Amino acid sequence: MASVLKSVQISPNADKTLWIATVVAAICGGLYGYDTGIISGALLLIKQDFHLTITQQEWVASAILAGAAVGAIGFGWSSEKFGRRATVIFVTAIFVMGSIACSLAPSINLLITARFFLGLAVGGSTQVVPTYISELAPPARRGNLVTLFNVAIGIGILLANIAGLMMRDEWGWRPMVAAAALPAAFVFIVMFFLPKSPRWAARNEGLDVAAEQLGRIRNTRESVQKEVREIHSNMQKIDTTERGWKGLMLPWVRPAVIAALGVAFFTQAGGLEMMIYYTPTFLTDAGFGPQWSLWASLGVAIVYCVMTLLGCLFVDRIGRRRLMLIMGPGAVLSLVGLGICFALHPAPGSVGSFAVLAFLLLFMLFNSGGIQVVGWLTGAEMFPLPMRGAATSAHAAVLWGSNLVVTATTLELVQTLTLGGTMWFYAGVNLVSVIFVFLLVPETAGASLENIETTLRQGTFRPRIGQSPKIIDNL
Repeated sequence: MASVLKSVQISPNADKTLWIATVVAAICGGLYGYDTGIISGALLLIKQDFHLTITQQEWVASAILAGAAVGAIGFGWSSEKFGRRATVIFVTAIFVMGSIACSLAPSINLLITARFFLGLAVGGSTQVVPTYISELAPPARRGNLVTLFNVAIGIGILLANIAGLMMRDEWGWRPMVAAAALPAAFVFIVMFFLPKSPRWAARNEGLDVAAEQLGRIRNTRESVQKEVREIHSNMQKIDTTERGWKGLMLPWVRPAVIAALGVAFFTQAGGLEMMIYYTPTFLTDAGFGPQWSLWASLGVAIVYCVMTLLGCLFVDRIGRRRLMLIMGPGAVLSLVGLGICFALHPAPGSVGSFAVLAFLLLFMLFNSGGIQVVGWLTGAEMFPLPMRGAATSAHAAVLWGSNLVVTATTLELVQTLTLGGTMWFYAGVNLVSVIFVFLLVPETAGASLENIETTLRQGTFRPRIGQSPKIIDNL
């Protein structure tokens, strides 16, 4: 141990390397956002080409989500076996092949199959990229850096909506879908030159390799030495019964499992993805013209992008828990108002139609600026190292599973409850999420990954109602 600490070499470009690694890995979030968001504008064209029923439309939209749920679990094994960086490389290769396969699909069944295959990469990226960035990041900047993944998702969705609005007539849906292959290929190449996760390296290749990787992304020898000591100390506490999926069953890990998976569920079950996928469909059904509906969808994407960027900048200052509790009630009230507007069936161009857009954008503001910022972050930072691969797989699978349920049932739910009733249903889901966060989710801002694991082992990982909610205060 002493020889490892003495031999630490610090790169003169450490900050630059950390930023490059974060941004390049986060591009996978942009691919996820683009590949899922492009269906909003492309679905109207695909519907015309293949004469789709409502059920077939839902399958086209949700096939990528089914693949994502499978990929989230499958790539957890790869992340543990081969490492975070290697898994990002695998994932981007599938992004390239999947995007091209979707664009060449000659039939609806092959398109659904290709989107399922593409979903494997989407799910894999959401499992491994936040974990990779989290394990590279210093504690004080972890929230900012990990949530760049969310910002990239927002940019991807925004670009998808711009393509759907501006290029659908000139390009058609096939080139729009194929465009994602180019940035995926870029990430595939660059990832070979970026650092490995120091935490994964410590457990699989030794502390000397971990120190070498930290030396590439830390400015001082002292900070590297401190992190290596913390990593080494935590590794001494690990036994074989704590590894993998079995580790998630341990009583001391349960508070993190409940908190992280609960936030994951509400991140998608709150209705945001429903808005991203189906805003043009909702507004068209409500009497708005197709072009008007696509512009509204673009507005939704812009709000999502701006709010995730703001969340990225402030999540470490405000805190994860506090951000969700501030923004959550606004999402509830926005959906209640949106439901009332839809129930009144406003005519296009009337005051009521502008109220629909206002409440729609307000919901996007509160939801994307709150729980969406935190949803991927909690899974990347709450789980202990021994079972982090399995835990982040479970976290991503819950995200994608709940997303799949929402996407695959939305149009049927609208037929059963009406548009207004559907909005009220999701208002209730968002209200339950606020209560859940208040009661069960502690604050993790400012704590190192090793600090968080220590509070779990000590049984102090919980919010203290009426007192400071930060788990770091308990250390």
